[in-house]
Amino acid sequence: DCGGHEGPREAREDRRKERRAVRILLVDDDPVSLHLLEATLTKWGYQVLSARDGIEAWNALRRPGSPRMAIIDWMMPGMDGLELCRRVRRERDAEYTYIILLTARTRKEEMIRGLEAGADDYITKPFDPREVKVRVRAAQRIVDLQQELMATQRALREQATRDSLTGLWNRAAIIEMLEAELSRASRKAEPVGVILGDLDRFKRVNDAHGHAAGDTVLREAGGRMREALRRCDHIGRYGGEEFLVVAGGCGAAETLDLAERLRSAVADEPFHFENFFLPVTISLGYAVCCNPKVNAEQLIRRADEALYRAKRAGRNRVESAPVKMVWLET
Repeated sequence: DCGGHEGPREAREDRRKERRAVRILLVDDDPVSLHLLEATLTKWGYQVLSARDGIEAWNALRRPGSPRMAIIDWMMPGMDGLELCRRVRRERDAEYTYIILLTARTRKEEMIRGLEAGADDYITKPFDPREVKVRVRAAQRIVDLQQELMATQRALREQATRDSLTGLWNRAAIIEMLEAELSRASRKAEPVGVILGDLDRFKRVNDAHGHAAGDTVLREAGGRMREALRRCDHIGRYGGEEFLVVAGGCGAAETLDLAERLRSAVADEPFHFENFFLPVTISLGYAVCCNPKVNAEQLIRRADEALYRAKRAGRNRVESAPVKMVWLET
């Protein structure tokens, strides 16, 4: 019997509304006005946080996960609404906060001052609940659109920097990270380790089992190696079946240890595809740089030379670049 129960469509709609519910910071030093407006907004389903002065509100808006909408009284002790608006707008790195200024001032010049200070809208006191509802709904539409835009921008950034198959950083992104790490290491006089790995005889996997099997191996190999890294390391798909690892602060011994962990992560367990278990190994070459004159291209070239030696020496092994060529090259 389904009577009295909401259907899937209604349930989805409720969840959608719940996701879109906007949290509002309400700022007013008048306890009567604060309580009345808080009760009104809560009745309409908004989640309300309250503050009794501008300083308390400023601290609340600076916390992670702060509300994306604020209704702020103009006249408050400590910090008035205009100064609070200005401070919020100066925080350009923070997510945008939609601000509605609450004021008893009705002259056009005063309203313009409020908008120039950074307010998006205003409500005059004593407030009409119908006007509040309309203005808050309009604000919610803008906040929702902004959140959707930010989500789209994050997705586009992800697409631009991630390899679509493995989810690792793509070639351009991992090289950019290496360049940034070299710059940082140069300032702090620290080493940088680079590891270049190439799956052994990968073409045989594709030839014997098809490209779907090859894709499975690439994805899992990337995932296994990512799990073997430190939190401060970076790994990207350099091209085809090649992977590039950037290990900041790693000298020769630490980079060798990391490369061996990566080799073991790939080679110790076979890869499962459909009804097959595919043994796969990886060869790795590494180079370590302590020379501020060595650039990313030169360091990768040295790691690639070491990788070539690992292939020639029998595969499934780690080889290093000659120390003098990395440390002394200008």
